[in-house]
Amino acid sequence: MNDIHLLDPPNEMFRIIFNKLNATDMLYSLVNVNQRFDRVVLDPLNVQYLDFVTKPFNMRNLSIHAQILQKVRENILPRIKDKVKKLTVDPISMKFILGIVRYSQLYSLSLIDYKPKILLQYFSNDTSLHLLMNRITHMNVEGFLDDNELLVEDELNIFAMILSFSRCLIDLTYRMHYSRKYFRMSSLIISNTCCLSNALTKLTIYVNIFDDCLYLLNGSLEYLSTLIIRINKIDRSSLSKKLFKLKYFTLTTPGHTRSYNEELVLLLRRMLNLEELTLYLSVLRNNSTYVDDNELYDDVLKYMPRLNKFTFNIHTYVSCYRSIDLPSNIDIRNSFIRRGCPSIDAWTDEKFILSRNNCHVYSLPYEFDDFLFMTNCFQGGRFDKVRKVSFYDDYSLEHQFFTIISEAFPFLHCLIIHNSSPLTNNQNHTSKSISLNHLAVLDILDAHIDYVVQFLSDKILVYFV
Repeated sequence: MNDIHLLDPPNEMFRIIFNKLNATDMLYSLVNVNQRFDRVVLDPLNVQYLDFVTKPFNMRNLSIHAQILQKVRENILPRIKDKVKKLTVDPISMKFILGIVRYSQLYSLSLIDYKPKILLQYFSNDTSLHLLMNRITHMNVEGFLDDNELLVEDELNIFAMILSFSRCLIDLTYRMHYSRKYFRMSSLIISNTCCLSNALTKLTIYVNIFDDCLYLLNGSLEYLSTLIIRINKIDRSSLSKKLFKLKYFTLTTPGHTRSYNEELVLLLRRMLNLEELTLYLSVLRNNSTYVDDNELYDDVLKYMPRLNKFTFNIHTYVSCYRSIDLPSNIDIRNSFIRRGCPSIDAWTDEKFILSRNNCHVYSLPYEFDDFLFMTNCFQGGRFDKVRKVSFYDDYSLEHQFFTIISEAFPFLHCLIIHNSSPLTNNQNHTSKSISLNHLAVLDILDAHIDYVVQFLSDKILVYFV
């Protein structure tokens, strides 16, 4: 039998392997090893997108990592600077990767893991960054805030600077994570920068209140056609301008809203030329009924004659202190089927618990990362994209219910349980074991002690990643 050597595999296999590596590791470890590796690693298709975000284990050896980045900047980046089209950097790698080298083909820049104050310093003082931003068309800014940081002014200045420096920008993503409150918009800031952002057509952003969304849609971003927005709180407002240029709109919110009919419906009716609509909502109502297809069509969809795609997950939470006839799962499904929309699913609580009832209705296939406000009436399905599930229920759960969860959400990363009622059948030792192979976060602080015991037993196998 012939010996198999390290260099025997075809270039395509090497390319697949190399693409699994961080850009720093790939360039530092493989360039100048031999001519064949150089051809594969430095191929234009392989270096057109480079991600220099620092790996967690490198954070413990920052001085060594800095030396590696220095060598990459001096010895390798000059050889590929005209091939790079997309760059991703963090506060550690940024000073080595940007500035000295001029990337003639670069059109996309991502700034990851920044605190607002650090980012503001770069935008205020780094002239090389200004020159770079003046040429790019796509930008992604993702940072994080501690809960005790209230840096609204910093965030406004950063957003204003991005719009000011990036004259060619057509696609901007701006998100701050791990904060109790999202970005707070200002109509004054937007108005002052509108003439500098007239190329922007797509914006993805996290904001705090409903007015922040409306300020973005008040005409200051003249050519905006796609808005993907996550709103912390939907409440009352007063702006009412028609939005003729908006074609694609995505709205998600992590909490409940009582202003669905008063505010959100009125906003959606103004999007007369919308072609694609995505909604992820939890609607609170008193002595009313669930949001179903009849209501969606009569209140929203019939005002959008050009709409060709509607993706949604709408949760309705009804508080009722008198007798009321609520539709069943079948009633809600049939309301969509009669309208020619069979690719949906729905489930409702079978009975009122403490004068409260829930309904979930969503389009299929399910397109969201989260499935929040779930109750024990969930009937299963397949949700490969979902990474986070939360339960808010006053009715006891059974061990079998977690079997349904493990099968429906095979890639579940975060599970939150709010339930003060004890488990039923919690002594059933004949139940088969349940595996949650990808779970990294388990929040049962607001759950009955039975759930703690359940997850500590061998009946639910959790492989924390």
